[in-house]
Amino acid sequence: MILVIGATGGVGRHVVSSLAATGPETGVEVRALVRDPGQVTLPAGVEAVRGDLSSPRTLEAALRGVHGVYLMWPGLPVQPRVVEAIAEHAKQVVYLSTDVTDLADGEQPTSFHQEIERQIRQSGLDWTFLRAIDFATNTLGWADQIRQGVVRWPYGLAARSLVHERDIADVAVRVLTTSGHAGGKYVLTGPEAITHADQVRIIGEAIGRDVRWEDLPPENARRQLTAAWGNAAFVDARLAAWRSFVHTPERVTDTVELLLGRPPRTFRTWARDHADDFR
Repeated sequence: MILVIGATGGVGRHVVSSLAATGPETGVEVRALVRDPGQVTLPAGVEAVRGDLSSPRTLEAALRGVHGVYLMWPGLPVQPRVVEAIAEHAKQVVYLSTDVTDLADGEQPTSFHQEIERQIRQSGLDWTFLRAIDFATNTLGWADQIRQGVVRWPYGLAARSLVHERDIADVAVRVLTTSGHAGGKYVLTGPEAITHADQVRIIGEAIGRDVRWEDLPPENARRQLTAAWGNAAFVDARLAAWRSFVHTPERVTDTVELLLGRPPRTFRTWARDHADDFR
């Protein structure tokens, strides 16, 4: 039995469907943790169980009889009891993290991902971290501008190695259903680094229209993004990262290909898959 926490999310829903499809061959049973089982549609054979990460006591029923857990943390305050509950029932956890460094003893985390990783490492579980550098789905934030034909954003020449959410899901399923991944810290990227401006051009080609890029001055971007996101420190960190990717493209790893035996999906493939989201 594998429990998918985050079963209706952008990655989790593909984890659920892929596990359900492989179940007859591998003997895998799939359970999905959801807030309201009556409001979700899941593949045939997948058991929906009510639960909420913000209330760890609600996880007990979902964890009963479980061997492996796919865990996505949705930005809620960290609840140590969640990892403790998983460790009391399961043997394995695959955690969808991001590109973070390991914390030294006594070092304070700079992100909730670091804190959850530390809790998992200390839990006694067989763990694997999927450290996705960044999701191609984040470009959906440009959808309204793309519909208007021009995207105004900072650092058009920043080159990013965005990963398709289905590749993350495929890696998660491989790790959950095969051996040899305990202690793995897998950094996942797309197959190449593509500039912001080229990402916009490729999305325009996928929807059959010309979309222009206009560089937004960083100070204007700082004001707009701080108002939209509400976290000035996070905005400053993002701007600094994008500025760095102008001169040094975001790194590209071969992890997806090594684990799956095929190259990761391209950003152009992602754009075609999501064309309707931009129309």
